[in-house]
Amino acid sequence: MNLKNKIVLLGASNLTLSLRMIIHLLQQHCGGPSEVLVAAGHGRSYGQTSQVLVRELPGIVRSGLWQRLQSGEPHPVYAFLTDIGNDIPYGFNPDQILRWVSWCIQQLRSRDARIVMTNLPLTSIESLSELRFRMLRSLLFPSCQLSHDEVIIRAQTVHQGLNELAARNQLILYEPESEWMSMDSIHISFGKRHDFYRQLFKYFANSGAFDKNQSECTPMTVSSDTKSPFLSWQQRPQFAVRRVFGKIKHATQPSGYLGNNTTVSLY
Repeated sequence: MNLKNKIVLLGASNLTLSLRMIIHLLQQHCGGPSEVLVAAGHGRSYGQTSQVLVRELPGIVRSGLWQRLQSGEPHPVYAFLTDIGNDIPYGFNPDQILRWVSWCIQQLRSRDARIVMTNLPLTSIESLSELRFRMLRSLLFPSCQLSHDEVIIRAQTVHQGLNELAARNQLILYEPESEWMSMDSIHISFGKRHDFYRQLFKYFANSGAFDKNQSECTPMTVSSDTKSPFLSWQQRPQFAVRRVFGKIKHATQPSGYLGNNTTVSLY
C-alpha cells in the first residue's frame, strides 16, 4: 500500500466524537491514504491515567503512539492537537499541563510535522454561570474540587501559555469562538462540527499556509469536494491498551481501517 503521509491526532471527547469526519476533512488537504495515529478518548488526560465509568486510559504522553511515530518510512507528518483543557478540572496546575503539551510538540517537531492546535475556548469558559458550572462539574468531572473562579483562572493561564508555545514553536493556534461551542462550553456544537473542522483544516492545505515567521495566519482558499460522502469504516479501531473493570485489554495496531486504505492506530 502506497501511503502518502502520517496523521497524528491528539485529544479527548471532541476528537473522539468526530474522528472519522476529522480524518476525511484533513485528507482533503493533505491527501491519502494515510497512516493515522490517534490518542483520544472521552475524558482523556495529556499526562496521567484518566477514568470514565469503568474504562481507564494512559495519559497521551505515556501512550504507545510516540514509539510508532518514530518508526516506519519518513512520510510527511500532519498533526492536530485539541481538547487540552481536560486536565484543569482533574486538578493539574497550568505549568504541568503546558509541559505535557510542549513535550508532545517537541516529539512532533522532531519529525518535521505540520502542527495545528486548538486553544481553550476561553470566551465560552468565562461565560459559564455558576449554576451551569456546578452542573457540568458534577456530570463531567465529579472528582473536581476546584471552584468556578479557580477553573477560570487556570484556564486563562493555560490559554496564555498555549499562545506562547505556539509562537515559540511557529505552529498554528486556533481559538474556537463561542458561536461554535455547545451549551457546555467545551464541546463543539454537534450541528456545526463539519463546518468548524472544514474551516480549521484549511490550514493544512499546503506548505504555503504555514508562515514560518508567525503562529497564526489566514486560511488559504482551496478547492475541495465538501459534499463528497465521508470515508466509511471497514473496521473500527480499538484501543491498544485500556483497563476495563480493572483488567488490562490489548489490541494489535493498526486496528482500524477506512475505505480508502487508510489505517488507524488508536493508543
